[in-house]
Amino acid sequence: MSEVKTFLIEGKMLISHDKNPQWQKFAIYKRGITERDVIERVLSELGSHHKLKRYHIKIENVREVSENDIEDLSVLQLLHLKEWVSFDSERVWRKYKLGWSIDNSRK
Repeated sequence: MSEVKTFLIEGKMLISHDKNPQWQKFAIYKRGITERDVIERVLSELGSHHKLKRYHIKIENVREVSENDIEDLSVLQLLHLKEWVSFDSERVWRKYKLGWSIDNSRK
């Protein structure tokens, strides 16, 4: 099985490309197995958050970083995460707000 690594992706994105085009630098830490995976995720997330096309995003540098080089606290916390617990928020809301048991909410 492949090991998950942390990458630093640096580049520029074209902000407000319609009215007053301006290139803005970015540096994002992403975790993934390969460089291609993290590049794809960065292009997807920047495009969706800022309504950019892929040709408005220029990736200049992608490098693997060690734990000691990471400056973002949230990325460091994710590195040391032992387990991830997911729950159905709608079921929890019904249980505590409406007084239903979890077994009855599936009916």
